[in-house]
Amino acid sequence: DGSRLVTDLTIKPLEPKDADAVNEVMQMAAKYRTVGSTNMNDVSSRSHSVFTLHLTAVHAESNQKLKGMLNLCDLAGSERLKRSGASGDQAKEAVSINKSLSALTNVFVSIGSKAGHVPYRNSKLTWLLQPSLSGDGKTLMIVNLSPTEMSSQESLSSLRFASQVNKCELGAAKRSIQDAGDDDDEDGASASGRSSGRSTPVSKSTPS
Repeated sequence: DGSRLVTDLTIKPLEPKDADAVNEVMQMAAKYRTVGSTNMNDVSSRSHSVFTLHLTAVHAESNQKLKGMLNLCDLAGSERLKRSGASGDQAKEAVSINKSLSALTNVFVSIGSKAGHVPYRNSKLTWLLQPSLSGDGKTLMIVNLSPTEMSSQESLSSLRFASQVNKCELGAAKRSIQDAGDDDDEDGASASGRSSGRSTPVSKSTPS
């Protein structure tokens, strides 16, 4: 059905109107975010973070259900090892982060040029976000820039990245409507989230 799943994760059903439950899940996601201290940042992100919210709404009278998915993706910034002073595992993390950002740039370049092949499989990140970037949904990206002169090269790279994204046209979002009797969920956690207004959040961090 075009969905993307990561193994060994727990899908937790919750009521969207339950603020305490929502906050608990968000705090859990933040807890597992990988960070470390470098010469550039005391709490430098050492991985990308993706929070996925699966939504299912059921219309009893028409016997139909509408399924949707929201990805909140916090990308780790590109990093120059000379400035960050990262070494050992942190250096490997930086290389992995930069590689996946390059893969994401290549995806946007391919989409913007309307290429016949879009290299989604070149990175776990782009593979995971394929449904959001392939015309099945809408995507909004916010670029964060440093105001300092010493970070001008990083800011320029970010602006070039944003320029590539701005050239992309994903097309109209598509609805995913099914008969309410169709049960294509494989596990109890997802199944328990099928009643009207239910949602199932999943959070994960990926370095590439």
